Amino acid sequence: MYAYDFFFQCSLGEECNGPLCETVSTTGSEIPSSSEIDKRHESKDSIFFRDGIRRIDFVLSYVDDLNKEWEKKLERRKEFENNLQKAGLELETEDKKESEDGKIYFVKIHAPWEVLITYAEVLNIKVPIKENDIPSTVENPLDCMLTPFRLPEKVMHPEPDYFTAPFSKEKQELYLINDESTFFSPSMRNRIVYYILTRCPYGTEEGKKKFGIKRLLNNGTYSAAYPLHDCQYWKKANDPNCDSERYTLYMEWARFLRFYKEQPLDLIRKYYGEKIGIYFAWLGFYTEMLFLAAVVGLICFLYGLFTMDENMSSKEICDPAIGGEIIMCPLCDRECDYWKLNTTCASSEYSHLFDNVATLFFAIFMGIWVTLFLEFWKRRQARLKYEWDLVDFEEEQQQLQLRPEYEAKCTQKKKNPVTQEMEPYLPLTSQAVRFCISGTTVLFWVSLIIASMIAVIVYRLAVYAAFASLMENTQTLEPISGLLTPQLATSVTASCLNFVIIMILNFLYERIAIWITDMEIPRTHLEYENRLTMKMFLFQFVNYYSSCFYVAFFKGKFVGYPGAYTYMFNRWRNEECDPAGCLIELTTQLTIVMAGKQIWGNIQEAIVPWICNWWGRRKARSNPENLYSRWEQDHDLQIFGALGLFYEYLEMVIQFGFITLFVASFPLAPLLALMNNILEIRVDSWKLTTQYRRPVAAKAHSIGVWQEILNGMAILSVVTNAFIVAFTSDMIPRLVYYYAYSANEDSPMSGYINNSLSVFQISDFPDRNKPKVNPDNFVICRYRDYRYPPDHERKYLHTMQFWHILAAKMAFIIIMEHVVFIVKFFVAWMIPDVPADVKAKIKREKYLTQKILHEYELEKLKEKLCRGDTQATEKEFIATEGKVELSRAM
Repeated sequence: MYAYDFFFQCSLGEECNGPLCETVSTTGSEIPSSSEIDKRHESKDSIFFRDGIRRIDFVLSYVDDLNKEWEKKLERRKEFENNLQKAGLELETEDKKESEDGKIYFVKIHAPWEVLITYAEVLNIKVPIKENDIPSTVENPLDCMLTPFRLPEKVMHPEPDYFTAPFSKEKQELYLINDESTFFSPSMRNRIVYYILTRCPYGTEEGKKKFGIKRLLNNGTYSAAYPLHDCQYWKKANDPNCDSERYTLYMEWARFLRFYKEQPLDLIRKYYGEKIGIYFAWLGFYTEMLFLAAVVGLICFLYGLFTMDENMSSKEICDPAIGGEIIMCPLCDRECDYWKLNTTCASSEYSHLFDNVATLFFAIFMGIWVTLFLEFWKRRQARLKYEWDLVDFEEEQQQLQLRPEYEAKCTQKKKNPVTQEMEPYLPLTSQAVRFCISGTTVLFWVSLIIASMIAVIVYRLAVYAAFASLMENTQTLEPISGLLTPQLATSVTASCLNFVIIMILNFLYERIAIWITDMEIPRTHLEYENRLTMKMFLFQFVNYYSSCFYVAFFKGKFVGYPGAYTYMFNRWRNEECDPAGCLIELTTQLTIVMAGKQIWGNIQEAIVPWICNWWGRRKARSNPENLYSRWEQDHDLQIFGALGLFYEYLEMVIQFGFITLFVASFPLAPLLALMNNILEIRVDSWKLTTQYRRPVAAKAHSIGVWQEILNGMAILSVVTNAFIVAFTSDMIPRLVYYYAYSANEDSPMSGYINNSLSVFQISDFPDRNKPKVNPDNFVICRYRDYRYPPDHERKYLHTMQFWHILAAKMAFIIIMEHVVFIVKFFVAWMIPDVPADVKAKIKREKYLTQKILHEYELEKLKEKLCRGDTQATEKEFIATEGKVELSRAM
């Protein structure tokens, strides 16, 4: 009997005759009297019912508050628990008098064998049929060098490798069932129980059938629903029947001192399920690949550091005879004075750290690196799919089946063309209206981000004059005026302000995105996750990267020239780049936003849950510690919600964007990301193991829609880095000058600064732009552009050199993009998605599994024929024998 048929029967109050009903608990959910409870003999690590035999697979908790809805909640609970018993689950309730605060009831749930095997078949769970006898791959001779990074074999591979097959109740003797109580792992058991909980009805309200633990949690009928950890994380369980896997994970994985060790992925998968296991596998692989990018980026940075003294541009800017004699035009109207070029000496030297020949090389390298990362991850993922029995897995039934919320809200039904069964559906008109509201809301919030970015730009324009005036008139700031220029002060404060706005908008939009996704009523869990993912990623992409895009591609590009400046809203003069270029400002922006996000993320992920748990334990615990039961300990932990993993992926994908989209401006970005990820792995593992309730196990064969997002960002990164090198850095103008305009063969780059600055006659300034004072009676000033001088017939128009540089920039973008894309596609074509040895193992295992199953069927038919069973005909025997021969031939 399938779950839907059974629960439909239960909801109508019909008599249940199926196998699920044969195991109705004799214990029931009645509250036992105090005399029946002797918690002094119950270990605080106990994960069993009072009989010490039946394992607790799930726990529900509630507070019996006597408010106006008390009777309604009581009725819901009674109906829900009765239906759980009809489904075959066994319940045991702990009275509130026995809880630590005297307020909370705990309903413990156990799934007996008959329920487990029924739903294992429904959920198509694969179980062992034979130990894997395929020889392991040849050992790598360099493995001995990796010994310090290895974990013990028992930790890395907590159980033998088996050939597996989907469970079938009719073939139980085929499977390796040594002990019914341990055949299904705790993570499988809690997944089965949760499946039942999400579909169990609890009554009819307002003419609609109501069901599912999620709705009961939302309306306050129950306060929590969670599976149990198997022990305390800091010591092993006292019960010898407990595996103490949580303790092993904490000791070998979740402590920061183990940061250099490999991750026990098989144990993570066994304890938390494949969905969480695949996340940590991806995060670990991403971190490993970052090591190569970080090393190359550090080398490029060191190249810039060691060649600072050889940079002719900064030498000329710092030279008193050159930069000290060049008078620059004011950087703001009226309030700003004329200034000497050598005041930007320090910033021009630091700019060389990131704006040099190595920048070009690193931009090309990262375009290839991101392809290698994505292709090798596909191979790693394929290997995990084989090792974790996910080869034939498409999507878990829980992911593809209708969401309980969808079934509850969609009252209209139509026939499913595949199953030919009536099922609920959302009319097209209702879908269109909901999508319009959703799309409008998303566009509004994206517009809000753009508006906030414009506000930050206005801030930059408005405060620049104030910083310039302050630094010029304040004597105490004179010693640091070479380091802290008005441009840098404006950039740093604006970046910090932008980061604060980003965090605020993120906080607000997370709730909006969940609300509008719920309003759309997605049909399946997979559809829900994908829609929410796209909304959140689109928003965060614009939120985090818009300021970087502005500095990289817009700042200093549309400023006009002295006497004809461009104004925003006809009021604020557009910003100019530093004479050393805008790249140093992009680096500053990127560093503040990226580092700030990582620091804030770790505070949110680690410190906040720890403080909450510490405060909860401090306030709540009134009983002696030996009476603090396992379900109460877990109840006091934080909740790792259904979207917990979603936020982890989102955080890492946004970081991936920082190190790929703008890496040409900051070669140290991969190094920062590497250090953060080493910490991130241990923080995520520590909080999951020690600070959160055990999540419900779920299956996943890949990182899902995030793979497509990463592929899209990889392609976009090639374009953005090509434009950064061409338009944000000074690489192309220098090369054009070196090869086409330099007049000094011995020192080709000498004279570049003078060549890159145009001349403006001060008498041509309109009153709006002219400084209030000109104490030194300067006649001309210089500005960063390629325009004819005031005595030329084409006064202040662009020179031919400007067009040469523009043509060179466009040519560079086209060439770089084509070269990198050709290499990317060639590398992707050269690297197969599935390793050859994994393909061979998959085919071998399929053959052996089919052979075992067919031989089993053959043996069963032989037994029937020997018993003279008329149902087993000779033709059936021949057909089954033919299947065995066919599997051998294949």
